[in-house]
Amino acid sequence: MADTSNIYVGVAGYFGKPDNPGRVGVFQRAARGGEWKHVLGSVQAFTVFVHPGDSTKVFAGTSDGIWISTDAGASFKRADFPDANKEVWSFMVDSRDPAKMLAGASPIDVYRSEDGGQSWRKLATPGVREYCKGPFSSRVMRFAQNPKKPDEIYAALEINGVMRSTDGGETWSDCSAGLVKLAEREHLKSKIVSDTTAEGMLDGHAVTINPADPESPILALRMGLFRSTDHGKTWEDMEVGRFSPTTYGRDIKVSAAEPNTLYAALSVAASSHDGGLYRSQDNGQSWKRFDKVQVHGTIMSIGLHPRDPKQVYIGARYDGEVFGTQDGGATWQAIPLPGDVQHIYSVACG
Repeated sequence: MADTSNIYVGVAGYFGKPDNPGRVGVFQRAARGGEWKHVLGSVQAFTVFVHPGDSTKVFAGTSDGIWISTDAGASFKRADFPDANKEVWSFMVDSRDPAKMLAGASPIDVYRSEDGGQSWRKLATPGVREYCKGPFSSRVMRFAQNPKKPDEIYAALEINGVMRSTDGGETWSDCSAGLVKLAEREHLKSKIVSDTTAEGMLDGHAVTINPADPESPILALRMGLFRSTDHGKTWEDMEVGRFSPTTYGRDIKVSAAEPNTLYAALSVAASSHDGGLYRSQDNGQSWKRFDKVQVHGTIMSIGLHPRDPKQVYIGARYDGEVFGTQDGGATWQAIPLPGDVQHIYSVACG
């Protein structure tokens, strides 16, 4: 049977450079080939998410709430979302019920849907501590649900660390104290946009959980990859620098089709012109470079096919750079977005 999957890319403006030219929104292309289509262009898109149980449903987290497609990305409409001009950065489907979803926003808020993403309601604002104040509001960048204890969910927060829920997302507790403690180490100090050298350890971008190791969430942040084995009370440095010359962790995902396999996007910094995609086949104990391309921007996102482990895609920040493999990394193809675009934030496929 022919592959009917699509690749999706979310594009948004770059903070501090509002006058840059280029298009924003969502681009869609068939995985088997063809031209990119600019399917949503009226808003910035910070994340694109394919529903794991129904690939015809695609969600865009945008500068104006949530937009939904029910025709595999051919068209989008704004969902019944309660807040105008609210930035949405992440999605999660509850593993117990495909109709139940969470969305994460900036400033930090969590929204719930119980009808497959058609309508949303805002939950109580998480009362987590603000560790550093930057020029933009902190963002809920990624959720990770414990597959054995689905009421336990972790959320990565950009410049505010990580938070944890034990009631399915209704309430949240802070899990960043251990990250701040690690920031006392000289090589883990970093201050760019705030008043604290703990900023780098609080600059969370993604979190994932390996189903084979459900009690050990892994966090990707500015200073590398970090793992907790005590529900976020403390975090240990996975020392990914032993395997990669670049350690800025922008994305980490666990393969749905390959046991114990993780993929990590590692670059130099938020605004850089180098980086690589690394794969671990032993739950993060060791890593090897997986891609065979040279990016010219920070690798922002990894798109893993939910059923076909041979399909892997990456998006680099600048110049619409998208690359992919459909043969398990043996060969790679450049599939750049057309014309002038703003900055890539998200890649998904399904």
